[in-house]
Amino acid sequence: MLIYAVEDEKIVLEEIKDTLLRAEDGAVVRTFMRGAKALDAIRQGDRPEVVFLDIEMPGISGLEFAVRVKKLLPDIRIIFITGYEKYAVKAFKLKVHGYLLKPLTVEDVRNELKYMRGPAEVPDDKLVVRCFGHFDVFYRGEPVIFMRKQSKELLAYLIDRGGAACTAGEIGLALWENGISEKTEQHRVRNLISDLKNTLREIGMEDVLIREHREVAVRRDLIDCDYYRMLDGDMDAVNDFRGEYMVDYSWAENTLARLAGRDIK
Repeated sequence: MLIYAVEDEKIVLEEIKDTLLRAEDGAVVRTFMRGAKALDAIRQGDRPEVVFLDIEMPGISGLEFAVRVKKLLPDIRIIFITGYEKYAVKAFKLKVHGYLLKPLTVEDVRNELKYMRGPAEVPDDKLVVRCFGHFDVFYRGEPVIFMRKQSKELLAYLIDRGGAACTAGEIGLALWENGISEKTEQHRVRNLISDLKNTLREIGMEDVLIREHREVAVRRDLIDCDYYRMLDGDMDAVNDFRGEYMVDYSWAENTLARLAGRDIK
């Protein structure tokens, strides 16, 4: 197994390397003090299976690095390491893996490597939404069938907005790029909202949709979404990201750009 370790303090980096070698028999560990150097090595042909990455490094956040490395190697696994307990506490509350406190122990590393090979649990009491790649919706393991393609796109747009209330004008601008009259827009959006609500009602999840004062939104607490979990720092979601987000919808490119962050210097 080829493992990368990325840490900006040289002494700490050597300690991490020693721990990784003791935790994984036969591993090859390559060390980097800058994320950009690690990316350069991958561009030149390296294929690490996992990266142990300092969550706070000069010039780039750990999440930004993770997103960019996923574009180069979609199946790579990321494990954050940090000296700040606040990050680990948040991770434990989320019940996620992929965060380790410094100094690393052999046992902790082995547990993380073992976990990353196992299947992820899927909740059965929420609407399960997958934004990475194509936009797909499931409930209790079964795909949700929408009455219209644009009803599904409406749900995608509302989820992309993260629970923020949306007006008919905002929805119309996203769903009809060439534009339509205001009267037609209002009529079409009302029909789509009605169709979407009926679809959700059929599976007993109509409460996902909130409609008040001519605005509509989704309830995030009733949705298990890879995009939301990634923003919350869930490493399972970070590792599920393959550099693609709602690829069927052109308006989603703005969110993908925000996920990618700025260029690494």
